[in-house]
Amino acid sequence: MTPRSPAAGGRVLYVPDVGGPAPETATAWRPAVPGVTEVFHARFVGHSYPAHTHGAWTLLIVDDGAVRYDLDRHAHGALRSQVTLLPPHVPHDGRSAGPGGFRKRVLYLEPDVLGEDRIGAAVDRPGLDDRLLRLRISQLHRVLGVPGEELAAQSRLTLVRDRLRGHLTGRVEAAAPVRDPGLAARLRDLLDASLPTGISLDEAARVLGAAPSHLVRTFGSAYGLPPHRYLTGRRIDDARRLLLDGMAPAEVAIAAGFYDQAHLTRHFRRMLGTTPGRYRAGR
Repeated sequence: MTPRSPAAGGRVLYVPDVGGPAPETATAWRPAVPGVTEVFHARFVGHSYPAHTHGAWTLLIVDDGAVRYDLDRHAHGALRSQVTLLPPHVPHDGRSAGPGGFRKRVLYLEPDVLGEDRIGAAVDRPGLDDRLLRLRISQLHRVLGVPGEELAAQSRLTLVRDRLRGHLTGRVEAAAPVRDPGLAARLRDLLDASLPTGISLDEAARVLGAAPSHLVRTFGSAYGLPPHRYLTGRRIDDARRLLLDGMAPAEVAIAAGFYDQAHLTRHFRRMLGTTPGRYRAGR
């Protein structure tokens, strides 16, 4: 494959030198999210992976086509309806299951995210038929590609991790409602105190002495939205005040804790139906 110049957010784009109407493409980047070593999006038609191993867990969803692969010398398939989890240190290969190729999204997770003691369970059953898990992984991919959405990514990753652990231990159950209003209030106070910079989910878990997934579920149960959306709403409130004070949108974005003006504009439009510039002009 031929490397092209790095794209925004640390991405590196590879466009293999193949002809035909459907070129193969691949994009990779390392997000600022603990536990995720790499994000990899690709479309392959003729490319076949030789047998190889990874030091990380490989979490794969297929968006188009299907994949055939051997894991530990046993044949498997990855379909659009499934989640595929390949364990570290175990040989596997891969190729398209049909002439049209396939399109996939992959997360490489640090070994301790799921634990190397669960490798055997993943070898026995790498394909998971779980629509909720697939949806959560897809949502995680969306926020991993957006600078400034690290808390959202951490929140989504912890839910994905817990469900994967459930599959590997054979105990996948519907999440029970979590009632802990005192903990939810303490997390809200911590989020308020962290403005404008914000706080990571892992740091909040250390300060409050609770598991990240428990924090996310407790907060959602108490307030009806996840911690990252609450934090975004508080930042939007600050941005509105600064805009009405006459500050320029580019300066407001940084002062309110957004990654850049585009990040502010995206959330501002979603919440208020207008842009920061128009909101400021109408003051």
